[in-house]
Amino acid sequence: MSKAERLGFSKTRLERIDRFLDEKYVGPGRMPHAQFLLARGGEVVHQTVLGMQDPERGVKLGEDTVYRIYSMTKPVTSVALMSLVEEGLIALDDPVSRHIPEWKDLGVFSAGVNPVFATTPPGRPMQVVDLLRHTSGLTYGFQNRTNVDAAYRKLKLEAMHGEHDLEAMIDMLARLPLEFSPGEAWNYSVATDVCGYLVQKIAGKPLDQVFQERIFEPLKMVDTGFHVRDDQRGRFAACYDAVLGGKMKLQDDPQTSPYLAPPALLSGGGGLVSTAADYMRFAGMLLNRGELDGARILAPKTVDLMASNHLPGGSDLTEMSRSLFSESTNAGVGFGLGFAVVFDPPQTLIPCSLGEFYWGGAASTAFWVDPMEDVTAVFMTQLLPSSTYPIRRELRTLVYSALMETNG
Repeated sequence: MSKAERLGFSKTRLERIDRFLDEKYVGPGRMPHAQFLLARGGEVVHQTVLGMQDPERGVKLGEDTVYRIYSMTKPVTSVALMSLVEEGLIALDDPVSRHIPEWKDLGVFSAGVNPVFATTPPGRPMQVVDLLRHTSGLTYGFQNRTNVDAAYRKLKLEAMHGEHDLEAMIDMLARLPLEFSPGEAWNYSVATDVCGYLVQKIAGKPLDQVFQERIFEPLKMVDTGFHVRDDQRGRFAACYDAVLGGKMKLQDDPQTSPYLAPPALLSGGGGLVSTAADYMRFAGMLLNRGELDGARILAPKTVDLMASNHLPGGSDLTEMSRSLFSESTNAGVGFGLGFAVVFDPPQTLIPCSLGEFYWGGAASTAFWVDPMEDVTAVFMTQLLPSSTYPIRRELRTLVYSALMETNG
């Protein structure tokens, strides 16, 4: 009996994953490479490694390739913040202005353009939980939707490799209005960068140091950080933009990338680089409700709280979202404290489990954790934007089509 069969999967059906990724994406040049790691019960069931890590120089993808994970940084930041919640240093229902006093008088946009805005008072103060679940009223400059996000773009608010740091970002946000009153809607935003600011302020240490001490060292995530170390340079992947006709254009050369040096802005919303193996350890900790190989990061009840739908009124993202760009637009999917949560599987129209939680990154990376089936999965590639192909939904279909022994 093969390991796949012992763990409840069909080996021949799992092999479809490799063929699918190669024939649809990597072979035709729609993606530069693809790595997929699937585990059940903490054991790797299947791994796919296809394509070129650096197509321009003919460097093949390896199991230890280093990727920009963009918004897959958000769950890491959320875990760090929740570890401080556990210590009683901050609470989910705290007004954010208790920790960021200069935000006490933030108003909601009613008219105007930067730098002159007319605002109205919010219906209630922004709470810490609003930052974690993206109901804060903050936004992202790349949404290209409102006068507020235009102000973000003008200020280059989200520039990780620009000139300003986290403190300067907080100061800039203090002078800009909210898109809406906290709790009224879901809008993908810089809120998780604000969570990162709170983490380093409350912990009294830079965010990268907090991550290292509280998450990366205990979990033995040896390749994850805010920049590519000298010893990782040979393993760093090229990143591409998708262009019309299913083609690609080099977006970030791994030999000249700004990621080769520490960034000015330690972005808890999107700044990390990592490997599939490292991120699988992080996902495994979440699957085990806060612990992996004897390293306890969070208590079980804390992870349960994070993996519950926190959208007001039990809504899903299709009802609450105002984002034109989002990592998730699924019906039947809510949002917890750092990631999306499936609470009505039939509404998603793909095979999945009640209580499954997940997120992804701008360069089409993705992960999911399925506590019901004891499954974790990590997908890595480097193709912007993440909305180019429905790869995340396709991978779920392929994985669950190969799962023969289910718990649900």
